[in-house]
Amino acid sequence: MTKFILTLTALSLMFVLTSCAEFKSVGRKIGHTTKDVTTEIGHASRDIATDISEEVTSE
Repeated sequence: MTKFILTLTALSLMFVLTSCAEFKSVGRKIGHTTKDVTTEIGHASRDIATDISEEVTSE
């Protein structure tokens, strides 16, 4: 019975550690994607603002 409990505990620990690594990986991917998207939005906003200011000054 003790061997069964020890095996069950070891398997449970293995699954928990594996799921933690998966959560870390998914979190990192979400974070990098969010950063890339917000960077693209910021660059597009900057370019549009530059184009508008050039049009206003050229008139």
